[in-house]
Amino acid sequence: MRRRDWFLSALDEDLTGQFVAARRAGGYAALRSARAMVPLLSYLRGLGAVLPPRMPAPQTPADLLTARFGEYLARERGLAGASIRSYTGVARRFLAEAVQGDDNGAEGLTAAGVAGFVRRECARRGVASAKATVTGLRALLRFLYLDGPVSVPLTGAVPSAACWQLAALPRAISPSDVARLMDSCDQDSAAGRRDFAILVLLARLGLRAGEVAALDLSDIRWRQGEITVRGKGSRRDILPLPADAGEAVAGWLASGRPPDAACPAVFVRLRAPHGRLASTSVSHVVRRACARAGITAAGAHRLRHFLSA
Repeated sequence: MRRRDWFLSALDEDLTGQFVAARRAGGYAALRSARAMVPLLSYLRGLGAVLPPRMPAPQTPADLLTARFGEYLARERGLAGASIRSYTGVARRFLAEAVQGDDNGAEGLTAAGVAGFVRRECARRGVASAKATVTGLRALLRFLYLDGPVSVPLTGAVPSAACWQLAALPRAISPSDVARLMDSCDQDSAAGRRDFAILVLLARLGLRAGEVAALDLSDIRWRQGEITVRGKGSRRDILPLPADAGEAVAGWLASGRPPDAACPAVFVRLRAPHGRLASTSVSHVVRRACARAGITAAGAHRLRHFLSA
């Protein structure tokens, strides 16, 4: 940008796309994808130095319906951002196939078309992805019936995704393995203190990965010994904070969390920009600890089941 005399305010996804394309063509090994540029853009937008992303205006009937569906999920259902992205992704695929080129929108939907879409989609997906597809499609069809484009309820036309009873029953991690996970964290390092605090919260409070990632500094009331947990559907629960969990979090905040991190999150990235950890990063913390401890790989949800074991 300096060589071309471009101002910082001109930075956007189009320009970063040109940048990474040039790096790929030049044979570089790093910063080769648009995703690699997301932290930089997010940081600069947080400072107000770069304009927010330009959202393309919906062009087709399918785009318009998907946009209205997303607004309904946020406003009426109060779903979390990740759930909205999942549901609207299903809606986009279904509507692009069902109403493409149809000026009447979703009025021509049929039960046969709904069932056919589910069969085609689920045939190439795993159990979890198939169940998410079915759930998102049912939510879309309920919205279309309530909103008016569809005059007959079609949710009953959505087949269930095959998931045999007890086939995927999660196995809790044993207490000895949990202890090995904790011991694998190097508490002389910032990363080790952060990972240890995350593991303790998962094991002692039974939190989900997304709930740990969503924790803000203001959610912990130290004098009362309480912690506010943001759950699904904008739900908030106040839980007692065990002494060992509080000590682990306090150790990370006092001697690990970057002092210049402006993000209000409890758990942030160690490298700048110090943004909030994603829920997937919380799960990666557990998997890395499993690798260090030499036990079978597990995700954050397995530690959730340890609490009830």
